[in-house]
Amino acid sequence: MYYVAAALLVLSGLFYSASRHELGQFGADVCSYGGTFCDNPVDLFTGAALAAAWGMFVSVK
Repeated sequence: MYYVAAALLVLSGLFYSASRHELGQFGADVCSYGGTFCDNPVDLFTGAALAAAWGMFVSVK
């Protein structure tokens, strides 16, 4: 579950940077495919936080 949380965290950063036009042409391509996430990258960040919390909740030590 931590891998999913890390992937979602990286994707939220990517979409945030693309929405702020910091990635040039690559950012425009990213936003053309994931326009919803470029508008609200906080949704992916929230998913990452929930996945990390769930991973901590179900981990067995």
